[in-house]
Amino acid sequence: MAAFLWIIVAYLLGSVPYGLVIAKTFCYCDPRTAGSGNVGATNVARLCGFGYGVATLACDVLKGALPVWVALSCLHGGAFFVSLVALAAALGHLFSCFLGFRGGKAVATSIGIFLPLVFWQLLLACLLCCLVIWRSGFVSLGSLTLTAALPLLLLLTGAWHWLPLALLIMALVYWSHRENILRLLRGTEKPWMKKSYEAK
Repeated sequence: MAAFLWIIVAYLLGSVPYGLVIAKTFCYCDPRTAGSGNVGATNVARLCGFGYGVATLACDVLKGALPVWVALSCLHGGAFFVSLVALAAALGHLFSCFLGFRGGKAVATSIGIFLPLVFWQLLLACLLCCLVIWRSGFVSLGSLTLTAALPLLLLLTGAWHWLPLALLIMALVYWSHRENILRLLRGTEKPWMKKSYEAK
């Protein structure tokens, strides 16, 4: 029963739209109706400034890391239970009950999910992500690189028990970025630092 309840709590924690809270509280704007229309850190950074984007990123990472850490360390869950908790947190971010079952793109929350599980593999994937963003200017391309690299790194390092979770998270992130992928293919994706970004 406690395990089932924690999965629900993980979904609720994942559903908290920190980007919306931060943007409305400090910048008096709604990221759902401005910029790219997304409540994630990238859009908040565009609309409100880099510092507010970093704050949103940190909060979104925490809401992925906390439920997984509790499931792993306090509830002593196995890989299957921890994976269910992790997926609940990611789905909360993607389909927030506080936003009419809409939400962000789950990249930061996914980073938080893997933070207590596979720190070094995640660090390498994040470094690749940063490199791609630096070279291309596209956060979306870096995010796709991160989630694609992580399963490969888990495979190479023998962390087999987290591979199904990484593949599911990758599929969710690619699905949430489907419009970005189309814009990247068409050459119409805007770099993250361009404040005049308009959602297509």
